[in-house]
Amino acid sequence: MKKLILPFLIILTAQLGFSQARVQIIHNSADAAVPVVDIYLDDDLGVPDLEFRNATPYIDFPADVEVVIGIAPGNSTSSADVIATFPVTLADGETYVVVADGIVSASGYNPSPAFGLAVYDMGREAATVGTNTDVLVHHGSTDAPTVDVVEVGAGAGTIVDDLSYTEFQGYLELPTADYILDIREETGTTSVIAYDAPLATLGLDGVAIVVVASGFLDPSNNSDGPGFGLWVALPAGGEMVPLPVNDLSANDFNASEFALYPNPAGDVLNLRGVDAGIYNIAVSDMQGRVIMVQNNVETEASFDVSTLAQGIYNVQISQGNQSVTKRFIKN
Repeated sequence: MKKLILPFLIILTAQLGFSQARVQIIHNSADAAVPVVDIYLDDDLGVPDLEFRNATPYIDFPADVEVVIGIAPGNSTSSADVIATFPVTLADGETYVVVADGIVSASGYNPSPAFGLAVYDMGREAATVGTNTDVLVHHGSTDAPTVDVVEVGAGAGTIVDDLSYTEFQGYLELPTADYILDIREETGTTSVIAYDAPLATLGLDGVAIVVVASGFLDPSNNSDGPGFGLWVALPAGGEMVPLPVNDLSANDFNASEFALYPNPAGDVLNLRGVDAGIYNIAVSDMQGRVIMVQNNVETEASFDVSTLAQGIYNVQISQGNQSVTKRFIKN
């Protein structure tokens, strides 16, 4: 039986007046070897059974003394099962966000940066202004490039510049509204994918959140692991909230609009156009490799995508010298 020490530690430190920090821990390692982890503090179990894309609430943590954080598989029986250890000394009265990223497995992942903890030492449990949502952004996708984030819905412009793997962008203090986030390569000119960030719709006034880039741009190079996405950790912890994909593709067709659904897709992807017509379809992955071509397709059509690996795909819809590119996620 697992010996859970954290509740007793919290009570003890509070009663005796020991130094404390506040910590939220986010499990963002997409390696299939660690879908669930146990977190040990020295030899005692602190957090049991933390699942991938889940977060703890903010919890009290011993401060001003070195504590060895040990990460073990979710079926661990003691600290002897830990697969990685990280000695930390946290400061009394400070708040931290800790994100577990990286790869444990010896093979099956490319690239495969080592499993580790990314620590942000100026965390917030609430927004500094009640009408704002404070947003901390973390790049935790092992195969995604350095990126910019450009807000294109409300016209806020570049809000994250040159964010690389394991890095944090300090808190963005945003008026609580609904935004559109365009993820671009570090040049700021090439869009990778866009997401809705419906802060107002979700009722996040006065809340501080952590937005984590999670999963793989190319699951086929990463043991067909979970696809790339932006996921939100709330202060109360629990299962993280995925941000929905937003299609920002420029449309060269003046008289036609197209939709791909469902998005994300499972086995079937549907195409619908406002105007009837015959088009050519080309599906390519994020490396530009053409996966599927279908010609003479009508604007009410369905495609079997069941054999595609999880990930993000481009769909080019063309007619003569006009074209539009849409994106979809394959689950």
